[in-house]
Amino acid sequence: MRPPFARAAAIAAVAALTLTSCSGAPDEGGDATSASTSTSTSSTTSSSSTTPSPTVEVDGAGKGLTDAVTKKYGSQSVTGTATAGRWRGAKVAVVTSDDDVTLAVRPKGKQWRVVGGWWPSMDEGPDLGKGPRHVLVLGSDARPGEKVTRLRADAIQLLGVDGSGGAGVMGFARDLWVPIPGHGHGKLNASMVYGGPGATVGAVSRTSGIDVDGYVVTGFTGFRAIVDELGPLSFDAPMAVRSHLPGGVIPKGKSRLGGRKALAYARERKTLPHGDFDRSRHQGLLLLAAAIQARVQGPDSLPRALTVIDEHASSDLTATQMLRFSASFYRVNPLKVGHEVAQGPTGMQSGQSIVRLGQGSKQDLRSFRDGRL
Repeated sequence: MRPPFARAAAIAAVAALTLTSCSGAPDEGGDATSASTSTSTSSTTSSSSTTPSPTVEVDGAGKGLTDAVTKKYGSQSVTGTATAGRWRGAKVAVVTSDDDVTLAVRPKGKQWRVVGGWWPSMDEGPDLGKGPRHVLVLGSDARPGEKVTRLRADAIQLLGVDGSGGAGVMGFARDLWVPIPGHGHGKLNASMVYGGPGATVGAVSRTSGIDVDGYVVTGFTGFRAIVDELGPLSFDAPMAVRSHLPGGVIPKGKSRLGGRKALAYARERKTLPHGDFDRSRHQGLLLLAAAIQARVQGPDSLPRALTVIDEHASSDLTATQMLRFSASFYRVNPLKVGHEVAQGPTGMQSGQSIVRLGQGSKQDLRSFRDGRL
């Protein structure tokens, strides 16, 4: 049975998104570390024309990014602000102008190009990719000096968007007995040992029937660094947690979590009523809290966040995939977001304690195939 606070906590968390305003300050410009001066471009017109030339002015953007934005807006004049960052060797940028948001990517050795966004000033809806999309977020059990991508995964969270304003977060119990590509069957958290994050993606896909786009994986040190560098996480804990782990005392209610406390909250299971099931649920709540905080800061905070995550995590998602997927959560209706944990009855298999996927969780996974819970 799922703890009664779970769905209420998730709905309360995402409902808070509707009470926050999107704001952000100018950040990086042409690259992830420095801002270039404002650039203006005007479309050419004949000398006899009396129609004013449209202009595009993007504060913090170099000529290449400004040209890409100009091409998107065509004959419409616009004044905006650009922030830039990096993801897997490519530059990423978000250009905001009033309610308009333009997403751009510059792969290494290539030119800037617009890859998505939303433009109410031009009566254009969002362009963030079609259909449901899912990304697997993994927390590795690796200690300092160990290879993050080849150790057990103690945090397994599947994020999804349906492309129509719906979304969801599905946690997976680490001891689920699942098919592992190239290995037969085993515990889900061991799949990364056998075949890296790709094997965990394959195991989740086979178990759920969901086509997973890719993964993001980090270890204990990386997780702490991400939280600390992006700032304390505003969090509303549904229950108090008192753990032997460093920083493991988290009171019920609102608090600010630094990297050490957030990691302790994500790892603790022994003192929780439902053990690993509650731990997985808590990990999902941390992701929801991070989404709320990002929403408060506004979409122009995305490039810096991606830069920090890229420095402390591994992923197989391209810059376009990651930028579009992350930006999709700014278009989500908070009333269309669900949060569940894939779990079930415990048992024994090959001399080890395991969890078999329950009927309720099987139904949740079927529902989640469209990207919404």
